[in-house]
Amino acid sequence: MVMMMMNSTQVLYFTLSAYFDTGVLKCLYFIIIMSLYVLIVCSNLLLIVVICMNRSLHEPMYLFLCSLFVNELYGSTGLFPFLLVQILSDIHTVSAPFCFLQIFCLYTYGNVQFYNLAVMAYDRYLAICHPLHYNTRMTFNKAVRLVVVIWVPPFFVVLVTTCLSVSLQLCGNMINRVYCDNYSIIKLACFDTTVNNIFELIAASLTVFVPVSLVSFSYMRILRVCFSGCKQSRQKAVSTCTPHLASLLNFSFGVCFEILQSRFDTKNLPNIVRIFLSLYWLTCQPLFSPVMYGLNMSKIRSMCKSLLLSSVRKCRPCGRFVQLE
Repeated sequence: MVMMMMNSTQVLYFTLSAYFDTGVLKCLYFIIIMSLYVLIVCSNLLLIVVICMNRSLHEPMYLFLCSLFVNELYGSTGLFPFLLVQILSDIHTVSAPFCFLQIFCLYTYGNVQFYNLAVMAYDRYLAICHPLHYNTRMTFNKAVRLVVVIWVPPFFVVLVTTCLSVSLQLCGNMINRVYCDNYSIIKLACFDTTVNNIFELIAASLTVFVPVSLVSFSYMRILRVCFSGCKQSRQKAVSTCTPHLASLLNFSFGVCFEILQSRFDTKNLPNIVRIFLSLYWLTCQPLFSPVMYGLNMSKIRSMCKSLLLSSVRKCRPCGRFVQLE
């Protein structure tokens, strides 16, 4: 499979030209990126453990949250170890097979994130607009099927997109990014890329149109309930939807930054600004979501506190176990 990739592209490696000489700041950048990665892994993993270990959180809403945190761990792992290696390296090259593997990981992360946020909006719509029928309309089995829908179609779409890019004949190997990007590889193609462009357009339309339609439908109904209901209903809807809306807007802004940088000339911008814009959707969202949901959802907040307190009480300087009251 690896040899087939190399022969089909006629490129053994790609050079990432967006990196610049950081000099004595190399170690500082490494520490910052490493700290961000550790923070992302610990925060998302903590919430996954809290949701999985507490039976009171085995509800559809928390199942979708768990899927969201797993996806953020997946996307971060596809980026941060690679960035750490590149920061310490003096030659910023990546093998063709690994480059396409990274494209697959990062693009599936983005697609799954959009679908996950859309399903969460639909779940909030049912909880707010049909509270009495929520348990019958959103059963655990239906939630599991929705999680499958969140993950399987994006993986299939991105797999086809990546395979189409692998089959291209390339006339260069220079990518002006700090990580591998499918659109940058398509621009390196020697021949007509109509098939790639058409499929990418269809895939992008499905990735954006379906989630946006579901989110728009859900929040239109939620707003109707807010305006027609009592003050208590409005406050409950706002407190329930605030973390989701903030997470959705944050991720959407990051994707917009990525699209603008990919499609338009940003050579006049400083390198550090271009790198920040390209990494925003891959770094800020995995940091942002655990904070928003961990602080705003009382059940998760209380469970996290009890878990952390129990861990502290189990450890004394003498190493003895303290019996919890």
